[in-house]
Amino acid sequence: MDTVMLSRIQFASTTIFHYFFVPVSIGLALLIAIMETMYVRKGNDEYKRMAQFWGKLFLINFAVGVVTGILQEFQFGMNWSDYSRFVGDVFGAPLAIEALLAFFLESTFIGIWIFGWDKVSKRIHLLSIWLVALGTMLSAFWILLANSFMQHPVGFAVNNGRAEMNDIWALVTNGQLLVEFPHTVLAAYATGAFLVTGISAYKLLKKQDVSFFRKSFEIAAIVGIISSFGVAIAGHAQAQYLVDTQPMKMAASEGLWDDSGDPAAWTVVANIDPDNKISTHEVKIPYMLSFLSYSKFSGSVKGMNTLQAEYEQAYGPGDYIPPVRTTFWSFRIMVAAGSLMILLGVYAIYLMWRKKMERPNTWFMRFMFWGLLLPPIANTSGWIMTEMGRQPWTVFGLMTTEDSVSPNITSGQVLFSVISFTAIYAILGLVLVGLFIKVIKKGPYAMDNDHGESHDPYNKEGSHAFS
Repeated sequence: MDTVMLSRIQFASTTIFHYFFVPVSIGLALLIAIMETMYVRKGNDEYKRMAQFWGKLFLINFAVGVVTGILQEFQFGMNWSDYSRFVGDVFGAPLAIEALLAFFLESTFIGIWIFGWDKVSKRIHLLSIWLVALGTMLSAFWILLANSFMQHPVGFAVNNGRAEMNDIWALVTNGQLLVEFPHTVLAAYATGAFLVTGISAYKLLKKQDVSFFRKSFEIAAIVGIISSFGVAIAGHAQAQYLVDTQPMKMAASEGLWDDSGDPAAWTVVANIDPDNKISTHEVKIPYMLSFLSYSKFSGSVKGMNTLQAEYEQAYGPGDYIPPVRTTFWSFRIMVAAGSLMILLGVYAIYLMWRKKMERPNTWFMRFMFWGLLLPPIANTSGWIMTEMGRQPWTVFGLMTTEDSVSPNITSGQVLFSVISFTAIYAILGLVLVGLFIKVIKKGPYAMDNDHGESHDPYNKEGSHAFS
């Protein structure tokens, strides 16, 4: 493979791996802040212990996320130097702000939160974790601002062959950012929530620390169902925005080669044949694509063949159709995972409303345990669809991926780094999983148990909830 493809593989693999941790940090920070708020308001030490227990997982995840994130920015200068030269004046500013403002806000107040227990007042300590949660959101905001420019470039002018920022406000109010940011952050909240419900479900199945993990489950389930519905609503807005700004991505995500006609049906599944530019064995829902695109049951959507002709007129000769199979199926995997999250969340809320969490169904708790994998699946497939659907562009309409790669690197160098980084990331992943398992096995009362004490009236031996 050439350096372009290898560089794409390297960036994709490191980005996907890094993005396993980012949503967890954002989601857990919010949940920990909520739990500590309940401790400060109610004075119940169990909520304090909840914040401390889930905080251990947050800190482990945050540390690994920082390590994996450092490599992301290095790649812009090493593998994608032509891209950096062209958009550095625009792209570099939000990345610098993210590091200098958001990351240092997070790291400063994480330190206060870790070492400030019983050293600062409860309210100051509570404020520190809320500022950490705010910092994680601000980090996401500035990173997504940079990504939104790549999807829909605004606020710039091209001088001497380079893009230069001339309107920071246009970047901040970029329509792509306004739909992408809530979708991504709400997905992160759902990720943290389903991680907590999944681990709590496992502990409840084992009848360990039942009171503690039932309360954790209930708090996370509420956050999970609200954020899951929010993700669906924000995703709907994002799809409609794509119809105007990146219609080729929208058509590829539907496997739509020719114009849809009016009204447009949504394709549930299909056999995509990019060589012959046809989709066969389609299962469709009438009117649904029109509704997804325009919030009404009428309206047609342009197909890839029509858009290819339009793009050739606008940008010159070339193949402007993205990898259709990848775009099509990644979108459906995201939707399927998100739909399952909503179903599980709704049933969890039903059990809480009917006060049946004292005796939850074993099968449901098993589903909730494995449900912690659904958000990473949805997040990963969603980002694959977002980035692959933009191809062949790195900056839509301005710069292609082929023109963005560094001219002086060799395929052998990139291949070596791909293998090396993959091995290192695999080791980091195993270390994180091992640390998670160690903390979870010890449970929230590990320190007390080391001194021969137990403060949980619903422990494994004397569980009332599962008797």
